[in-house]
Amino acid sequence: MMRQAITAVALMIGLFAGSAMAQTGAKRGPAPEPVQVMVLGTYHFGNPGLDINNMKADSVLTPQRQRELERVADALAKFRPTHVMVEMQSREPDLAIGEYRRFDAKMLASDANEIVQIGYRTAQRAGLAAVQGIDEQPGDGEPDYFPYDKLEATAGRLGKTPLLQALNADTAAWLKDFEAAQKTSSVGQLLLRMNDPGGLQGGMDYYYSALAIGDRDDQAGADLNAMWYLRNAKIFSKLMLIAKPGAKQPARVLVVYGGGHLFWLKHFARHTPGYVDVDVMPYLKRAR
Repeated sequence: MMRQAITAVALMIGLFAGSAMAQTGAKRGPAPEPVQVMVLGTYHFGNPGLDINNMKADSVLTPQRQRELERVADALAKFRPTHVMVEMQSREPDLAIGEYRRFDAKMLASDANEIVQIGYRTAQRAGLAAVQGIDEQPGDGEPDYFPYDKLEATAGRLGKTPLLQALNADTAAWLKDFEAAQKTSSVGQLLLRMNDPGGLQGGMDYYYSALAIGDRDDQAGADLNAMWYLRNAKIFSKLMLIAKPGAKQPARVLVVYGGGHLFWLKHFARHTPGYVDVDVMPYLKRAR
């Protein structure tokens, strides 16, 4: 009898809890419309030479490349972005970039930067009044988000310079192939290569292999990973300031960023509640 009574009580508790959850769910209503985030990883058109491993990009200001970029912008505009966000810092409350207000054909003809050539061009196609700059760089008193010098010094002290050299050699070889592919590939095809989830930018082989560079007290490889994660987390948190779930007009964000950020920005879009990752590859295939 006692066992039956306990079972009955447990059943009643379960039914009550289920009813309460159902009522709570009914009160909450449907989940807010998520923010759709499509990340486009790009190579640096203007050859700034700021990365550890750099490539020489062909000029995108030629008539042929400009036609190819028109196709890229047309294809990305099919996503119907409500926001375009780029690798630039902004001090404005809404993170708007003042330069975009001056965007015109002359800027397209003279400024090779991918922010202008893809970001501004696509934003104009989409009829957007603003482009947001969501980049994060260290200010006074802030950490170095890419402490490569410390990684290099630790590798030298621990006899692990060959490992670091091998990692850089793999990256350099990929970039050399990419550089050579410019001779026979359109910008759309090159961006397909850059955004391939199975390619160099789609994974973390370089960073996670660098975890082996360190000892008990000086874990430089782990520090590099942590700081790179931090920078990308701050970038995505800026996106979240502007594009929020449940807006009257569901937000659709196109992020145009250097390919090295691709893994983490897609990771945040995929795993942050209220945000969904949209694959850019089908759109790029239209621009080949």
